[in-house]
Amino acid sequence: MGLELGPERREEPRIRPCHGDSDPRYQQTAGDFQHGRGRGDPAAPDRGDWGPGETPIPPFLRGSSCPTGVQSSGKSSVLESIVGRDFLPRGSGIVTRRPLVLQLVNVPFLEERQHAASGETSTLAEEWATFLHCKHKTFTDFSEIQQEIETETERTTGTNKGISPEPLYLKIYSPHVLNLTLVDLPGITKVPVGDQPPDIEGQVREMILSYVSNPNCLILVVTAANTDVATSEALKLARDVDPDGCRTLAVVTKLDLMDAGTDAMDVLMGRVIPVKLGIIGVVNRSQHDINTWKSITESLQDEQVFLQKRYPSLANRNGTRHLAKTLNRLLMHYIRDCLPELKTRVNVLTAQYQSVLQSYGQPIEDKNATLLQIITKFATEYCHTIEGTAWNIETSELCGGARMGYIFHETFGRTLESIDPLAGLTMLDILMAIRNATGPRPALFMPEVSFELLVKRQIKRLEDPSLRCVQLALQLLVHIIQHCSTYNTQELLRFPKLHEAIVEVVTGVLRQRLPITNEMVHNLVAIELAYINTKHPDFMDTALVSASVSTSKPMPATWKLSQQEQRDCEVICRLIKSYFLIVRKRIQDSVLKTIMHFLVNYVKDHLPSQLVGQLYKQQLLDMLLTESEDMAQQCKEVAGLLQALQRASQTISEIWETQLW
Repeated sequence: MGLELGPERREEPRIRPCHGDSDPRYQQTAGDFQHGRGRGDPAAPDRGDWGPGETPIPPFLRGSSCPTGVQSSGKSSVLESIVGRDFLPRGSGIVTRRPLVLQLVNVPFLEERQHAASGETSTLAEEWATFLHCKHKTFTDFSEIQQEIETETERTTGTNKGISPEPLYLKIYSPHVLNLTLVDLPGITKVPVGDQPPDIEGQVREMILSYVSNPNCLILVVTAANTDVATSEALKLARDVDPDGCRTLAVVTKLDLMDAGTDAMDVLMGRVIPVKLGIIGVVNRSQHDINTWKSITESLQDEQVFLQKRYPSLANRNGTRHLAKTLNRLLMHYIRDCLPELKTRVNVLTAQYQSVLQSYGQPIEDKNATLLQIITKFATEYCHTIEGTAWNIETSELCGGARMGYIFHETFGRTLESIDPLAGLTMLDILMAIRNATGPRPALFMPEVSFELLVKRQIKRLEDPSLRCVQLALQLLVHIIQHCSTYNTQELLRFPKLHEAIVEVVTGVLRQRLPITNEMVHNLVAIELAYINTKHPDFMDTALVSASVSTSKPMPATWKLSQQEQRDCEVICRLIKSYFLIVRKRIQDSVLKTIMHFLVNYVKDHLPSQLVGQLYKQQLLDMLLTESEDMAQQCKEVAGLLQALQRASQTISEIWETQLW
């Protein structure tokens, strides 16, 4: 049903949220309200920085309006009339060859801004603009803006009518505009010219669809009055993406160029093609007006005169000024419909960024206290991680003391258990040891020297796994440094030199204790080798072993062993195995205790004092507490985002309290 624009209608149409609003790509964010400062805000920026939270989110813009129409239908002229300044390139054929995302920001007049800033302001202009690609440059001459658009367009599309989907972002600050986000898109064209590809129609259509498919986008269907509205390509495209018409507004341009004796009354009243949000007619400047430098202000005055003369009953509901107010009102209505959810999301984000900002730490007031606090916190966390009493318990893997226990009892224990007491020892080795121990005289009894020689050889094999266990324990203690650094990330990232110094001190203490621990483990094995205690209560009785040995194990026939030699070889094998198991048990127990005493417990007991003694020095304070440039920049960005969210919350409150007409 068409929108009736007669004087009897009082209720204005409203944009309502469409079914696509649940798509996360299109949901509103706090950054969408960055440009929405009101005229009464004296804190409006003095220059057009694209600050934190204001970075555009292409191609899905939030709360924007996209004029859509065929080539030369007057879209760019409509945008210039809304802004009130000449700033878009002009010419024949396709002039808009890449999307232009235009943010209009209403600011107080220059005199008000100067008064609010006590006469100090960095932008001494009533109106100014900035581009995202050169955001640190402020444009006050709108002819330079036009030239910049042409230059950037030619940089990406060439000089021969080529097109590009890469958007160009422009923000204009003025006391004469309403807060709007507009997107100037290339016009729908059929036949390729110049460097345009053969599928130019499909490319332009896809480019337009990438913007107007956004359910938060208000579609401005721009159609010239001197064409058949019923055949409008732009209107057909709008209906494809907005079948309900809940976000489509029609704009009829060039009302003054209709054939004599005809008018657009039926079109403007919605009798030809009904448009739910309404149809607004405007009068564009002619090429002659542009060539003779007729100002937009004069054009707007002439537009009102024309409407009063030709369409007196509809004059107050048509024209460029009414179009701008309608766009602003529709977007405000849409935003207001989203306010409850949006307010909740802004509050959640505000709390999150406040937490992040607090995690970066407060400004340093007492460097001595700050340094001591960080050192003590790290040392405490390190010791608690070893003891298993840290608050940040891992659930995905073993860490700290639990990992140490795994190394002791699983890795080291199983390694020792896997060592065969007789590994690397053949019967020929045993026989040679027995014969060499007897010398030239035949032996009446088994020589004990051969047993000691062979068992020491086997005991020596326990030293390498024991030293390896020490190395694994050291690696774990080094890893705990990184683990503790992870859970003190913000503080240590804030002071990278302090982080490096702490790691160096802890690593130095560990390196210092490593040779001492290794030496002690080496001594443990040396102690076992120093005296073979054959009277150990758990050691097998030699006589019982000898009596239980049978002379029937078969030996290679080439060896020609006597029965005595066969018996002695078997006895020595059994004795070596018995004594090796005794020593292995002692070594396993002693090595663990050695690592704990000389390495782990020492570090736990002396780390706090070592850190304080080496780092808590007056001459090191400034160097250690030098803040990271990256962290400072991140902190600044988070603070900017937090301010943006707070402004968004204030804007939401203002919108909620605003009486929408």
